[in-house]
Amino acid sequence: MTKTFYKSLAKVNKVVLPSFTKQQLDLTKAKKWQLILFGYKLWVTKRALD
Repeated sequence: MTKTFYKSLAKVNKVVLPSFTKQQLDLTKAKKWQLILFGYKLWVTKRALD
């Protein structure tokens, strides 16, 4: 996959998915689905920046 794909996917994620940092979510108390979503967003962001 190309870098432009991940950049556009990161922009879509920013609009559609919730921001856990704005909600001040404590990762030690997060639910399983929140951790999966956080990991996914982190993975896409890492790919977009590489």
